[in-house]
Amino acid sequence: MRGFRKPAAGLAGLVLLACAGCSSGGGGSSDAAPARTPGAGSSSTSYAPYVSATSASPMDTAGSPGTYNLAFVIADGGDCTPSWDGVHEVGDAGVKARIDKLTDTGASLRVSFGGASGKELASVCDSASELAAAYGEALDAAGTTLADFDVEGDQLKDADSVALRSEAIALLQKERDGLSVSFTLPVMPSGLDEDGLALLESANDHGVEVATVDIMTMNYAESYDDDMGDYALAAAEKTHDQLVDVFGQSSKGAWQGLALTSMLGVQDVDNETFTLDDAAEVRAFAEKKGIAWVSMWATFRDRECGEDAAADDPLINCSGVEQENGAFGKVFAG
Repeated sequence: MRGFRKPAAGLAGLVLLACAGCSSGGGGSSDAAPARTPGAGSSSTSYAPYVSATSASPMDTAGSPGTYNLAFVIADGGDCTPSWDGVHEVGDAGVKARIDKLTDTGASLRVSFGGASGKELASVCDSASELAAAYGEALDAAGTTLADFDVEGDQLKDADSVALRSEAIALLQKERDGLSVSFTLPVMPSGLDEDGLALLESANDHGVEVATVDIMTMNYAESYDDDMGDYALAAAEKTHDQLVDVFGQSSKGAWQGLALTSMLGVQDVDNETFTLDDAAEVRAFAEKKGIAWVSMWATFRDRECGEDAAADDPLINCSGVEQENGAFGKVFAG
């Protein structure tokens, strides 16, 4: 598979990124589901929400996603052992049953490593080969060739783990033909920060073929209290320009190598609320630019909060805005 990597010196032309929303006709090896391309319609932009690996939600299937981002595989304590949320073994029977149910819809599955909590495997494994084996174990358990690396917070600032991760992913891609890799990174309306760019440079220097760079258009700062849809589009425009520079891509190739993940409804930062109108704005922009996929955190929040504050928390299990169940998923699917 052609990857999102800076061409070797002297190579004529640009290496175009493989479209992450295009069907390959094989379950589990492409962002789009075989045959019916759920959630994408006639657009090349797929809908790929983040879902819990351990808990099913009635809103998981809203919008008929083409791919599910299954979150999160992290280290089991301080050991180089992959686990779901640091608690469940990657071969856990309950998680396997959930994976089967999700893929029975015709959608593909992407394993997401990292996230904001716990320890990412790159921070505890001792060598690139050990880390690659841990990543591979999780991918095999899920039966997929799609890997997402959500790197944020202290993990993103740790240069040693960034380098080790790049080396391990490069090894894994040599061992596994067709392994598709995406990085999910924090962003500002001004684009990726120096840590995010350093991670991409590290991946590029180690020869990693990056299929997609997914930016988290959320949680900027309290001063960002205007339209969240406009901020998301500004972040996409700036990141696009950065990807052209980092990977030597054409403008079209950079758009095809970009994905957008929004946090629906109320954000973790005061004054930020992402509405259904914002979701529609992001979806229309993504289709116009040919962006790989749109996503959201997360399906289990795609419902209106009830009156019982003890049971419903807009930062955990509901959106905090007025909506019908699954409304964000349907808008993001287009």
